[in-house]
Amino acid sequence: MRVGLDIGSTTIKCVVLNDADELVYSTYERHYSHILEKGREILSRIDSDYLHGEKALLAISGSAGMGLADSCKVSFVQEVFATRVAANRLAPGTDCIIELGGEDAKILFLTNGTEVRMNGSCAGGTGAFIDQMATLLKMTADEMDKAAQTATRTYTIASRCGVFAKSDIQPLINQGALAGDIARSIYQAVVNQTIAGLAQGRPIKGNVLYLGGPLTFSSVLRQCFDETLHVKGTCPENSLLYVALGAAYYADESFSLREVSQRLEQYSATATYASQPPLFASKQEYEEFHARHMKATVPCLPFGADCGPVHIGIDSGSTTIKLVVIDDNSNILFTSYQPNLGNPVPIVREVLTKLYENHPNLHIASVTTTGYGEALIKNAFHADFGLVETVAHFTAAKYFMPNVDFIIDIGGQDMKCFKIEDGAISNIFLNEACSSGCGSFLQTFAKALGYDVKEFAALGLFADRPVDLGSRCTVFMNSSVKQAQKDGATIENISAGLSISVVKNALYKVIRASSPEELGRNIVVQGGTFYNEAVLRAFEKEMNVEVIRPDIAGLMGAYGAALHGKSKVAAGHVSSVLTPEQLKAFEQKVTSVQCKGCGNHCQLTINVFADGKRFISGNRCEKPVTGKASDESLDLYAYKLALLLDYKPVKGSRNKKIGIPLCLNMYELLPFWHSFFTTLGFEVVTSPVSSRALYQEGQATIPSDTACFPAKLAHGHIAELAKMGVDAIFYPCMTYNVDEGLGQNHYNCPVVAYYPEVLAGNCPELEHIPFFYEYIDISRRKDFTAKMPKLLAKYFPDVTRGEVKKAIDAAYAEYTRHMALVRQKGEQIIEKARAEHRRIIVLAGRPYHVDPEVNHGIDKLILQQGAAVVTEDSISDRVQPFKTSVLNQWTYHSRLYAAARYCTTQSDMDLVQLVSFGCGVDAITTDETREILQEGGKLYTQLKIDEITNLGAVNIRLRSLFAALDEKSGKA
Repeated sequence: MRVGLDIGSTTIKCVVLNDADELVYSTYERHYSHILEKGREILSRIDSDYLHGEKALLAISGSAGMGLADSCKVSFVQEVFATRVAANRLAPGTDCIIELGGEDAKILFLTNGTEVRMNGSCAGGTGAFIDQMATLLKMTADEMDKAAQTATRTYTIASRCGVFAKSDIQPLINQGALAGDIARSIYQAVVNQTIAGLAQGRPIKGNVLYLGGPLTFSSVLRQCFDETLHVKGTCPENSLLYVALGAAYYADESFSLREVSQRLEQYSATATYASQPPLFASKQEYEEFHARHMKATVPCLPFGADCGPVHIGIDSGSTTIKLVVIDDNSNILFTSYQPNLGNPVPIVREVLTKLYENHPNLHIASVTTTGYGEALIKNAFHADFGLVETVAHFTAAKYFMPNVDFIIDIGGQDMKCFKIEDGAISNIFLNEACSSGCGSFLQTFAKALGYDVKEFAALGLFADRPVDLGSRCTVFMNSSVKQAQKDGATIENISAGLSISVVKNALYKVIRASSPEELGRNIVVQGGTFYNEAVLRAFEKEMNVEVIRPDIAGLMGAYGAALHGKSKVAAGHVSSVLTPEQLKAFEQKVTSVQCKGCGNHCQLTINVFADGKRFISGNRCEKPVTGKASDESLDLYAYKLALLLDYKPVKGSRNKKIGIPLCLNMYELLPFWHSFFTTLGFEVVTSPVSSRALYQEGQATIPSDTACFPAKLAHGHIAELAKMGVDAIFYPCMTYNVDEGLGQNHYNCPVVAYYPEVLAGNCPELEHIPFFYEYIDISRRKDFTAKMPKLLAKYFPDVTRGEVKKAIDAAYAEYTRHMALVRQKGEQIIEKARAEHRRIIVLAGRPYHVDPEVNHGIDKLILQQGAAVVTEDSISDRVQPFKTSVLNQWTYHSRLYAAARYCTTQSDMDLVQLVSFGCGVDAITTDETREILQEGGKLYTQLKIDEITNLGAVNIRLRSLFAALDEKSGKA
């Protein structure tokens, strides 16, 4: 008989084949990281039931199988090879295998040899990711698949990490989007992640095989793959067992399973792992710690009939809904903390109804909402105030520590940190790239190890040698935990190590503190994760300071909102919140439509309530709400885009079309090249403004998932130009940009400079269209004038040197005119904003951040806050060159630093920096820009953007900035 064992990241699979290679036994079970125990149990079962002491051909495979194979001296088969062996035997003629596991994702190309693509640094787009998203929707994985079958539309959802996805999904939930639509959107996100992250430009075609748990159990996921790839993939019989079957087919050495099982039983690792000091040196130290933290309390009084006017705070958070009722002396009368179940509205209605029922003469003086669902709850129940959550948390923290200078809030998947200076929030840090510093991180591991999260956290309090796990992504941490287990670490020491890791992630990955002292010494910690005393202790030890952890740590947003409402109303005020009768008649109807009001085509979620009041979300501008287009007279982004769109094709004497992709540096150099080629007699055609459809059209040819989003969009622009019947596409490589004399050099960043090379190597459309991507330097006009005729001659031999010189003169003149128009309009916007006493925001980034698909309408959000928007290049010429802490060698960055310096000289001007995920050089620019602004007494705000279109977190950040600015200027 043959036995194959496949030990994956979350499951263990085993098959037994008889001497005719027929399957006589199989099992598919979760191992909860107890690999040795589960392996021993399965082998003993097979020996007892099928082999009865006889030997069998045995091999082990799987991502977690190598250690077990080594420990019991059994042959190990690499899982990719095992999959190929099984596919060749069971599904001959397969061209491509897509396999999604618990934390692993693979694509195997079997045509012309074998090529493997596997996920490395992230578990996005795997079974673990789908499980996480199902939990967010309060569904099982099966229920999510069933719900997705009823979907009528798809939203854009990122899938690289739970945090990215949640930043898209949670606002949809809070805004009332249908669960089925969200579920299908999650599956589509997995498909996009697999194609963009793993295929990396290699086309998936031919006979496609689907393997692994997610693809086996979800029909909608398979359907999404089929539709996106334009194939009809097959999910074969025993699709979950292919690796185990391959191992069994390949096994060539006989073993007694009884002996193998005994070897595993005798295998006991010595504790050789790297460890850290225990959290508490003694029980007494813990008792003192516990007693100290029990002091930070809010008085809780009985909620009697004669309690006087009350103030209600409602915090509609990412996964929970919190409600606090206080009296006029800030005492707590009532609290509610429960999951939002995907829609917070019915829960708030239920709690308010019970409050009225239990207190018939209730006098509600104010109701204030905060959190992700702030606007929805405020509109649904006619609350008096809406408060951005950062200010709500700060208000609550001040109650416990009036001189607080640093607040850290760690929730399930969110982390928020606020630095306080001069009584106002001066800096905000949010986790944007990783959830490994959050409560869900601990919850994931507790579940994987078979524990309740509270029980698991308590285990670590008295661990003698906590595992040193560092600060890493959940995927990497999984392998570290498994290795620590093999090295003899106890559950207690793993629990303590994970709690310490949460703190290190928060301090050194999210806040990026160089030393604990720079964060402040008067610290309030809050959020549900800090109820975990191991995390709380680890934080104090790492910071070397005693902090305040309120007894209502998980309710601070709601409590702060209630305090805010109390401070805003006069004695005798009656809240506008719905009455008991109105609550009884309350209804909520949710519809989802695509807005046709402008080119954004926003996916709108429309909530209609019983009183006819509507709440619209998902809109990037005010038109769906007001019926009028946004006033763009104070928006330089809109003006710059309109300027570029004015460069229309002009029929030329040569009767040839030149295509220019409207991407990356062409957002600034289009005036130059349009004028150049039009003067030469060519008709210049540009690709359309970016859109979601355009991005997806080029997605299959993107070779790197770590490139920035603006670069990824370039593939769609090439695909669009190819359909427009152009005779050639012009997109040169440009090491240097225009020299504006602001820095020590004037380079383009490597992506902007050389991305045409990437397009040439990956876009199949360019095989049939001449593609001009020669190296050009327009910063040296004399050299450019000498070199350009030779380069053009390769493609258009009839163009003369004299014609080229004339075209170059026209190009430089047009570029100069274009930049002058931008600066002139910037000046007009600044003058108008000052005349109207508005704030001026420099929305600083790169020229291509003007692309609406890149900026997602962030400029419109700023306009909605009553401010004007200008760009970094409209004011950078107002500053003389100055010394920076870093080498100032990129033109775009030189403008950014100059704009930041200029802002520090203007009392009504503040800078918000747009940063692309995946931009390596922005790791440098963000620190330098922050330093320049803070030295000048200005707040620094950074917004990270990529294909995520939901702007919930961005809106919170912008509103927090404006609240902090109001606080500093005394307007609050």
